[in-house]
Amino acid sequence: AEASKSALKKARKLFDAEQRKAKGKAAAAAADKSASAGGGGSGGGADGADGADVVIKLDESLPAPQTIKIRDAARTRDVRVLVRGWVHRVRRQGKKMTFVVLRDGTGFLQCVLQGDLSRCALTQALTVESTVALWGVVNELPAGKTAPDGHEMSCDYVELIGAAPAVDVLNQDANVDVQLDQRHLVLRGETLPAVLKLRSVATQCFRDHFFANGYFEITPPTLVQTQVEGGSTLFALDYFGEEAFLTQSSQLYLETALPSMGDVFCIAQSYRAEKSRTRRHLAEFTHVEAECPFIDFEELCTRIENLVCDVSERLLRSPHAHLLDQLNPGFKVPERPFLRMDYVDGIAWLREHGYKKDDGTFYEVGEDIPEKPERFMTDTIGRPILFRKFPAEIKSFYMPRCKDDPRMTESVDCLMPNVGEIVGGSMRIHDPEELMRGYEREGIDPAPYYWFTDQRKYGAAPHGGYGLGLERLLAWLLGRDHVRDVTIYPRYIGRCRP
Repeated sequence: AEASKSALKKARKLFDAEQRKAKGKAAAAAADKSASAGGGGSGGGADGADGADVVIKLDESLPAPQTIKIRDAARTRDVRVLVRGWVHRVRRQGKKMTFVVLRDGTGFLQCVLQGDLSRCALTQALTVESTVALWGVVNELPAGKTAPDGHEMSCDYVELIGAAPAVDVLNQDANVDVQLDQRHLVLRGETLPAVLKLRSVATQCFRDHFFANGYFEITPPTLVQTQVEGGSTLFALDYFGEEAFLTQSSQLYLETALPSMGDVFCIAQSYRAEKSRTRRHLAEFTHVEAECPFIDFEELCTRIENLVCDVSERLLRSPHAHLLDQLNPGFKVPERPFLRMDYVDGIAWLREHGYKKDDGTFYEVGEDIPEKPERFMTDTIGRPILFRKFPAEIKSFYMPRCKDDPRMTESVDCLMPNVGEIVGGSMRIHDPEELMRGYEREGIDPAPYYWFTDQRKYGAAPHGGYGLGLERLLAWLLGRDHVRDVTIYPRYIGRCRP
């Protein structure tokens, strides 16, 4: 029988991979042979068949180089420099000229090797991801030519530090699981490093926001013996013979610091044994949490709104804002105030817009609104929503009831277009008797929570707080489709490697 197109395509890919592997071994062997013979530079030599007879030497008569990072190249133009990094791309024009785009984590630099420097065996065998040291002068490009940062380095010497095989482990056809298995190599691309650099900057923007507003940072434990968001998503472990869990949230510990430190925050890992495979769920995520004493529900909502907008503004003012424009062109800080919508109004909105459950019925008051209808509502409205006042039966034990409607709680979720919920917050129960009823309602033994309950016995005070999922905020901010796209090594059901 004739082979199918898919089978032929697969066979062709396997053949091409074997061919690349063979070429890679030959190239690496040639590079190692050249490296053992000495580095590279200007020197005598004719156009040999394979460059093996071209000998290159470091020209000691030239000025001593200044060692730089690529980010410093613009201010060290016309000066001899030494740059080390990874080969990001290689392009050859015959043997007489080779273009190398070098990467060192701070930027990209186009380097030009000519004459013997291009013909030598080292350069001819140079592969992507090899590490090299390059000596030369960075010059501004003439009008009409393009390269990263508008300049290129004219090289006078090259030295191989570490060769890489000429095997293309990843290509555009690789599926998600292959890319995640090879995440350590995907990291060497252009998009993921830009995302992770902005993640670093955004984390600093959160800290700057909190410190500018008088908060103190807390470093809470992640090994705990209490739950915050329900027992079904706890990761349990044996802690020296005692039952313990990976924390779901640091909220309870932050609350204990309020009487002595006032407004507090933390940026820490949280863990949820989520069985979900949605584009906004991870088993391990970075949790930005804050607790504030002597505020009311309306002030809590305003603080959440201000946090999202202020961090966005700080990111746009940062020296790395160009990466945001690169990843999500045209991003704009959302306008304040955000739309305030109560849960009961959301139920009515879904009914008015004909949105039904899978069984063909409408959502009713008292039911949880899952991700899909929540996203439908948020994306249709097209602006941030502070979705508020959920029924007590579907919220956590520590949330107080609304004074004007005891069925509902003083709770709020911040919903963003294209992502959905990025923040969950509430006022916290400060009446000890109401807290005990909350434990009872959820079937929680209050004994392990004695230290949390004591907060209500020793000087109770109204207070509130929230938790923001950093990955969800970044997915919204950077226009990414999935929270795994903003995580260096994502963890979710079925994925715990590399």
